Amino acid sequence: MAGLFARMAKLCMALAGALALQACGGQSGAPANRLALDAPLPETVPPGVTLVIGDPPTQAIIEHNGWDKQLPFKIEWAQLAGGPQVTEAFHARALDVGAAANVPPIHATWVGIPVKIVGVRFRRGVSEHPLWRFGISPKTRMNSLADLRGKKIAFSAGQVQGEVVLRTLQEQGLKASDVTLVDLPSTGDVYINALVAGLVDVAPLGANGIYQRYIRDYAKDGAKLLDHGPFRDDLGLIYTRTEVLEDAGKAAALRAYVQLWARAAQWIETHPAEFAQLYYVKNQGLSPSEALQIVRDQGEPDIPRNWSDAIRYQQGSVDLLAAQTGQARFDASILFDRRFETVAADAFNEQGAAGGASKGSAR
Repeated sequence: MAGLFARMAKLCMALAGALALQACGGQSGAPANRLALDAPLPETVPPGVTLVIGDPPTQAIIEHNGWDKQLPFKIEWAQLAGGPQVTEAFHARALDVGAAANVPPIHATWVGIPVKIVGVRFRRGVSEHPLWRFGISPKTRMNSLADLRGKKIAFSAGQVQGEVVLRTLQEQGLKASDVTLVDLPSTGDVYINALVAGLVDVAPLGANGIYQRYIRDYAKDGAKLLDHGPFRDDLGLIYTRTEVLEDAGKAAALRAYVQLWARAAQWIETHPAEFAQLYYVKNQGLSPSEALQIVRDQGEPDIPRNWSDAIRYQQGSVDLLAAQTGQARFDASILFDRRFETVAADAFNEQGAAGGASKGSAR
């Protein structure tokens, strides 16, 4: 599996030149207004600041509510979804901010891209509705995770899907050598198509419409879903290239964006049907009933004021992935810029107070 990370690193290098030609927000050299990484976060955004951000769901909410028109800086939105795309764009310095699950920042560190986490979100309700479930191929006879031995499993080393696979194997007392890990990018319907064609027996599918659509379309053929083991799969992040935080103007703008990101999470909680229509119906082409079920399956936002649990969660991921892939273990706390620790939680609570009582929490 170490080879998977090496191939990902080479991919970043190969794409860097092409992506750099498209870079809108990247900068060369040190910023004129350099900010130390341990200096207090500035709150005043100077004129002319632009952030390039890849976070399509949050973009839909911000534009729908007109919040972007109130900002003292400009956002250029990049239609990037998933850790590998963010990693490639970060490597080319074509993106300032990305949204992902917990593994992409770890992977970025291993391929030599300095990043910092500036926003942390857990989910409530994931024990009833896990964010990831295993799709079972219609061509595979398998009724429980106890049948995983010898199976072909879709695997993506730089994404949370890979961690879900490795944790599940660990829970079942299996090693990677007890199965065949099939290196596939988890973009679009690649995993669904691989399951249907029988190229893999098992694939981790997300609650963002993927596993719902898989069962809707292929249950009649024998497709099924299985829940993974008793571990959390719900850490979501926004993160940035470290050099963005060394630019005082961009750091101030990023602080304001983190507040908007939290407001957007609160808005989804209080407007689930509207968000379902706005994003999953209009953007993803799903039916209103399917879209609303997806929003419910994703649970309620839980934005902590203290990141200690998130750091422990992330350390567990680093340790597992390092042991399984041959990468170097590191202290996960270096990934977190704790100057932002209360920024999102405070904004979440303020939005909740303005819009009514919240069912979620900002702890």
